[in-house]
Amino acid sequence: MFKSITSFFDRMVQRYLPDAFLFAIILTLIVFILGIGFTGSSPIQMVEYWGGGFWDLLAFAMQMSLIVVTGYILASTPVVRNILMKISKLANTPGQAILLVTFVSAIACLINYGFGLVVGALLAIHVAKRVPTVDYRLLMASAYSGFLLWHGGLSGSIPLLIATPGHFLEDTMGTIPVTETLFSSFNIFIVVVLLITLPLLNRFLMKSRDPLNNTDSSTWKSDETDESVEPSVDPSEKLTPAERLENSQIISMLIGIMGFAFIVYHFVENGFDLNINIVNFIFLFLGIIFHRTPRRFLQSVTNAVKNVGGIIIQFPFYAGIMGMMVASGLSEQMSLWFVNISTDFTLPLFTFISAGIVNFFVPSGGGQWAVQGPIMIPAAIEIGADTAKTAMAVAWGDAWTNMIQPFWALPLLAIAGLKVRDIMGFCVMILIYSFIPISIGLLFF
Repeated sequence: MFKSITSFFDRMVQRYLPDAFLFAIILTLIVFILGIGFTGSSPIQMVEYWGGGFWDLLAFAMQMSLIVVTGYILASTPVVRNILMKISKLANTPGQAILLVTFVSAIACLINYGFGLVVGALLAIHVAKRVPTVDYRLLMASAYSGFLLWHGGLSGSIPLLIATPGHFLEDTMGTIPVTETLFSSFNIFIVVVLLITLPLLNRFLMKSRDPLNNTDSSTWKSDETDESVEPSVDPSEKLTPAERLENSQIISMLIGIMGFAFIVYHFVENGFDLNINIVNFIFLFLGIIFHRTPRRFLQSVTNAVKNVGGIIIQFPFYAGIMGMMVASGLSEQMSLWFVNISTDFTLPLFTFISAGIVNFFVPSGGGQWAVQGPIMIPAAIEIGADTAKTAMAVAWGDAWTNMIQPFWALPLLAIAGLKVRDIMGFCVMILIYSFIPISIGLLFF
């Protein structure tokens, strides 16, 4: 029965789910119509809201692009790549491959979501080479499933933001330390349960069929992913001064030392402030050092930027969707509907569900908090609900429906050589299951 349900969702997704870019276009049209129908906004006003918000996420889009690029750069260094190859040797059967990739991806996403996405994809490719009978589509879905945990980990944008003095809701809720969000009993329960059960769930999703059916296997059959750097330069070859600089390890070490001097300074001055910019900074300079020469580093950059095209072109459309959602009041109406049916006990659960719905239209943790935070936190204070848990409910709602919102799957799919419809059938099952432990954690812990 479990396999039949999975097969059903897989067939439906393969048949009806459009390309990720078209998905963003369809969402744009849906929000446009909903805004007219439910908020009283005119078509001209909705177009104005859309165009006015279209470029509002450029800085954030750059941060997200660099998360993917720097994560890829670091993951493709000889040091990290060798680690991935050694880890892949732990899997000798298809079942072991699924379990291993899911667990490692989840751990990596808890550390940092950008790094986790890239490491999960690259590890899956290494594992697929060792275990060619594994279902490649399910293996990549397993790698992506680890992304479900990101907002409960160290790079969660909402808990990190509300722990930072000066955040935009400080006058309403104050600052909430990560001990009450990321390291709270309810969040630890959710993370631990998902960390243990997601690999088992993905193992149950295995089906008896041709593992390469409807799959572009060229990515993992080739050695391209193992050659992220150019071959070493022949020492006997006469190099120009410019080429000597490009192949100089001294240059990389000098700028690397300078980068790490700032990293040390940052943590000494600010404590454990692991924001997006410093994560990017760390990944970037580790990549420079581990690639050893500027030429090898730049070759890795060239490979990495191929994976961010979807992010770059789709972020403005999602910014436009956000513009319509916020300016028309549609997001407020959605959130207030859930607030109106909530009690102090049920508000975290309904906040989680509403955040999952809003995430379809605003697939950005920080952006979603800007939309829902000003509604959910005053409501929590008014009815006596836990503000820290309410904030984390928004965070988990954002992470939850990422399983079927294709936006964040784009980097992984680009590395894997797959399309969004290749993995989303499996991800629907992950979405349905994960509702249970997340809801239990938010209600009873």
